[in-house]
Amino acid sequence: MDEARQQLSDQIDHATQRLLGTARILAEPDLRAPSLLPEWTRAHVLGHLARGADAMRNLLVSVRTGQDRPAYASAEARRADIEYSASLRASELAADLADSAMALRTVARRLPDAGWQVPVRILDSAPFPAAELLTRRLVEVELHHCDLGAGYTPAHWPPSFAAMELAEPMRSQRGDRLNSTRAAEPLAPVRRPAPYRPNQRLPGSWLGTR
Repeated sequence: MDEARQQLSDQIDHATQRLLGTARILAEPDLRAPSLLPEWTRAHVLGHLARGADAMRNLLVSVRTGQDRPAYASAEARRADIEYSASLRASELAADLADSAMALRTVARRLPDAGWQVPVRILDSAPFPAAELLTRRLVEVELHHCDLGAGYTPAHWPPSFAAMELAEPMRSQRGDRLNSTRAAEPLAPVRRPAPYRPNQRLPGSWLGTR
């Protein structure tokens, strides 16, 4: 990765860590409650993020191998996969979200520099350079983290993201979150973490650096 893509990848890592920190405290009733997106529960939002990571990984694998591998089999398959993901138990959904994010990160970090200029497309979108997937993923994670209605708001965005130059429709989508007055149901009281034991893997660790 060149320096600019490395910095963007690091921003995605940090945004993903924050998202997973929220996902891991959502109890079952919280997951099944409405999100800030119409007709979607919080579980749907997390399922969408997991499947979105898979879709982007599919495109990067296609770039690397030269074999056609669409982001999604179809729009109908995308909807079905999100519905299935949203039906998972809280612990399963949090693990799925982490695993899909790590799989995308692994493929992105190994893609040759020339691969980032290869055009890709998602469903019926116009073709765009693979490099744009990094910006799209960062926007997706930051905006949908807010859509959970679980305490993370635009006020928590890092300055680098809040001021980032974005193309449409991403710029307007970020503006929608900034101007939103919607509110979600309060979360259940956060469960106290189990006492730490020596040599125990830290809970919530994604890259092993929590």
